[in-house]
Amino acid sequence: MLKEILVQLRIALSAVAVLVVLLCGAYPLAVWSLAQGLFPLQANGSLLVQKGGAVTGSALLAQGFTGPAYFHPRPSAAGKGYDAAGSGGSNLGPTSRKLVDTVKKRIADYRLENGLGSEIPIPVDAVTASASGLDPHISLKNALLQARRVAKTRGLDESGLRKEIADATIGRDLGLLGEPRVNVLMLNLELDGRR
Repeated sequence: MLKEILVQLRIALSAVAVLVVLLCGAYPLAVWSLAQGLFPLQANGSLLVQKGGAVTGSALLAQGFTGPAYFHPRPSAAGKGYDAAGSGGSNLGPTSRKLVDTVKKRIADYRLENGLGSEIPIPVDAVTASASGLDPHISLKNALLQARRVAKTRGLDESGLRKEIADATIGRDLGLLGEPRVNVLMLNLELDGRR
C-alpha cells in the first residue's frame, strides 16, 4: 500500500515538474520570441518615443487631455483617471442614480465646452467610460464635434482639421467589426507636431 502511494506520488510530481518546465518556461519563451521577432513594437507596448528618446505614451492607452486645444478622450473610471494600475470600469449599472447623474453632468459639460446646442445629439463615448477606463479611441462623431473648439483655440482652419480627423480615422477591423474611430493621443501629437 505505501509502495503504491509512493509510486503515484512520484508520477504526480514528475508530471508537475514536466508541466512547469513546459508551461512556465518553454511555452512563454516561445511566444515571447515569436512576438519580439514578428511584432516588436506591439510586443513592447506600442510605445510612442520622441526624437530625444523620451516615451510620450502608448498608442494603446488613453491619456487625460483637458485643455481646449486638445481633443479629449472618453471619460475614465480607472483609478484617479487614466491610471493603468487602476484599470477598470465604474461597475455602475443602467439603473444607477449615480451613473445617470454623472452622465447628465458630462452631457452638460460637453455641450458647454464645445459650444453645442441642445438639439445636437451627444455621442455615447463622450459621456461614458469604457470597461477598462483606458480606451485610446473616440468615435468619429465625437472627434468631429470637438473640431470647432480645437480649431478655434489653435487658430486652424476647421475644414482642414476635419480633413486631418478623416485621415486619422481607423476603419472597422476586417472591414466589418467595430466602428470607425480616432486615436486621441496620435491625433493630438500630430497637431502638436505642427508647432
